[in-house]
Amino acid sequence: MKRCEFICLLGGIVAGFWSRRRYMLVAVAALVLLPIEVSDAGWLSDVFKNSSTSKHSKSPKRVTSAKPANLARRAASPKHHAASLAALGPVALNRSALKPVATMCDPSKFRIVLDVGHTAESEGAISARNVAEFVYNLHLAKRIEEKLKAEGFAETKLLLTEGKARPSLIKRVAAANNLHADLLLSIHHDSVPNKFLEGWEFEGKKSHFSDRFSGYSVFVSRNNPDFKTSLSFAELIGKEMKAQGLHYARQYTQAVMGRYQHPLLNKETGVYSYDQLVVLRKARMPAALLEAGSIINRDEELKMDSPERRNIISSGVTAAVKEFCEPRWAILGPL
Repeated sequence: MKRCEFICLLGGIVAGFWSRRRYMLVAVAALVLLPIEVSDAGWLSDVFKNSSTSKHSKSPKRVTSAKPANLARRAASPKHHAASLAALGPVALNRSALKPVATMCDPSKFRIVLDVGHTAESEGAISARNVAEFVYNLHLAKRIEEKLKAEGFAETKLLLTEGKARPSLIKRVAAANNLHADLLLSIHHDSVPNKFLEGWEFEGKKSHFSDRFSGYSVFVSRNNPDFKTSLSFAELIGKEMKAQGLHYARQYTQAVMGRYQHPLLNKETGVYSYDQLVVLRKARMPAALLEAGSIINRDEELKMDSPERRNIISSGVTAAVKEFCEPRWAILGPL
C-alpha cells in the first residue's frame, strides 16, 4: 500500500471511529517518525482490525504473540525482569524488551562520566609486556572522551581517582554520583586468573602471559538502581563492538573460571552480569563496565596498544551513546 493511500485509510478510520482517536494519534506518529515502509508495519493493521471488528463479531479472540507494548510493560517491572534473567542464565535476552528507555537527550547537556579503571597507586592487571592496565585504561578513556565531545557531548567527564583498590572504588562512585551523571562507563582491560598464566621474558625482564583467551566484554549489575537502562546501554555497546568486527570474551561462562565466572545475559553481544561490582552496584545512574580487550594475550595486547584499535573502540562507544540518545524513542515511548 502506498503511503498516501495509507494516510487516506487512516482518515477514514478517524471519521468512522472518532472514539478510537488515541490509537490513531499513535499510528500517525509511528507513520511519520519510524523509518519503515507501510508494508512492514503489520502490527498497525492488527490494531485497527481488532478495534473495528469488536462490536460486530462474537467469534473467539485469536491468540497472538505479545506486542511490543506488552513486552515493554513486563520489562518495566524490576522484580519480573530480575527473576527472568536468573531463570534464563547464559541465553540471549529479548531485544524488544530492552528498547530504549532513556529520556530525550540533548547531547550538549547529557553528562557521561568515563571512569578510568584503577589508579596510579593500584594499577590493575599487568600486561604481557609489563605495562600497567591503568595506562591502557587512561589512553582509551581519553580517546573516547575526544570522540564524544567531537560529536557534541560537551559534558563528558573523565573521572580519575587516586588511592588503593577498595578505597578508590568508593571514591569513584561518590564522585560520579556528585557529578549527577546521566550515564557511567567504566573503562578496563582484561586479564586472566593466575592459574592460566605462563612465564616468558620480554626485553630481558620476566613477565607472564596467557594467549588462551581474548576479546572484549561488557558488564552490568542487576543491583544497580536502574538496571533496565544499564542493560539497554550495555547492549548497545556490545552491538557496536560487534559491528566494528570485534568478538567478545566467552570464557566467563566456563567452569574453569571458578569465582570469576559470570552469567552471560546476551550470547550475541557479550553482555555479562557482575552484580556485586561496587562501581556498577553503587552508582545512582545507569552504569556499565567495558573490558576493552585482553592485555595478557600477547597478540591482542599489541592491538590494544595501537591507535587504530583505540579508534575502533572509541567509535563504537560513541555510536552506542548516540543511539542511546536517539530522540524518536522518547517521543513515541513503548508502543
